[in-house]
Amino acid sequence: MKNLKTILSILLLITSVYSFGQIKTYATFDEFEGDYLKNLSDDTVYVVNFWATWCAPCIAELPYFEALNKKNEGKNFKMVLVNMDSPKSTESRVIPFLSKNKIETEVVVLGDSKTYKWIDKVDPSWSGSIPITIILKGNKKHFYEKDYESVEEIEADILKINN
Repeated sequence: MKNLKTILSILLLITSVYSFGQIKTYATFDEFEGDYLKNLSDDTVYVVNFWATWCAPCIAELPYFEALNKKNEGKNFKMVLVNMDSPKSTESRVIPFLSKNKIETEVVVLGDSKTYKWIDKVDPSWSGSIPITIILKGNKKHFYEKDYESVEEIEADILKINN
């Protein structure tokens, strides 16, 4: 029976990896920052949400981010969901979670647990709790340390960056 469970777990993992491809893991915040928070286009809105599978408010708002991302396909819009789980749990926890919840938005794992070194780079007012969302456009940045309760609420914050 134990072997059957192991085989089923491996098949689930292979299916999940195949469905989502490889999820990029960043060992340091600086690597992530270089790819996602610098040199941004003036005509594109970027939404960056920090979340974890163990964070109930994060999980509750993920469907809103997923719906918003689908709604903005083909527009000057880019979203990334930054997972804060341990990189060791990417295959065992994160990928199965994404598969089960049908999350198709780009996800990266940030494995830099030394938040004291980089938290102020995200925003000096960040307490360190998640979820948080950053909305960027060109050289403008809006930081939100809150849980979203609808797509419309996120859209309202996105509109603020265009003013």
